Amino acid sequence: MKELEKQLKALANARRLKILKYLDKVNKASVGDIAREIKLSFKSTSRHLAVLRAAEMVFADQQSLMVFYSLANPKLLIVKQILDQC
Repeated sequence: MKELEKQLKALANARRLKILKYLDKVNKASVGDIAREIKLSFKSTSRHLAVLRAAEMVFADQQSLMVFYSLANPKLLIVKQILDQC
């Protein structure tokens, strides 16, 4: 129950929904790419990604100095249902 609450809180933000929608479209992106796409600063985008990561909705893959994000589980029912509505 606590995990579902954390996921729902993570989804209760328009910017985080935009991030998830973008990652669903491109599969994998850097923080900079995501920030440009959603028109938000690098720092704010990183904070939103940290919330999504804590809710286990995105996966971070560090390659050298770059961190690339992707949907942790694209088949997660709640995420798919919400992204379909956006």
